[in-house]
Amino acid sequence: MTDMIAVQNLFPLGWEHYLLGGLCIGLGVSLLFVMTGLVGGMSTVFSSTWSFVVRRPFFQQIGLKGSRIWRLEYALGLILGALLWWLMLGGPGPETTAVPAWQLLVGGFIAGFGARLGHGCTSGHGICGLGSLQWPSAVAVVTFMITAMITANLVLRLQS
Repeated sequence: MTDMIAVQNLFPLGWEHYLLGGLCIGLGVSLLFVMTGLVGGMSTVFSSTWSFVVRRPFFQQIGLKGSRIWRLEYALGLILGALLWWLMLGGPGPETTAVPAWQLLVGGFIAGFGARLGHGCTSGHGICGLGSLQWPSAVAVVTFMITAMITANLVLRLQS
């Protein structure tokens, strides 16, 4: 009985839609790779999009410039897919947060720096890298998880 209460506390809206969403993401990434040989990580979408406006050599690499159109289409598909999911299944309105904007910006810059430093974002390593059994991605995911657990516990203790 306590297990059921713990699940309800962790997932007050239920866990089924998380499972279905994860399966859809996995299926989409798998189809992209099987049908085209392309890997759908999101941090490269960010870098390749900057290649439109930033003329620095990093952003003008052939790999970024040559992939920016399909990557933008891929990102648009994710946004439209989420909108379609919300329209079909319904759901609450837009989420809000009490976190100040400056903290969101600092967190975004830290996450962006980490994505560049780690040669990919958490979703890229966790979904695409682990899915293709890449050892560096496994190390990256374990590092992300340990860092997240330590950070969450530190923040929780600082708030007390």
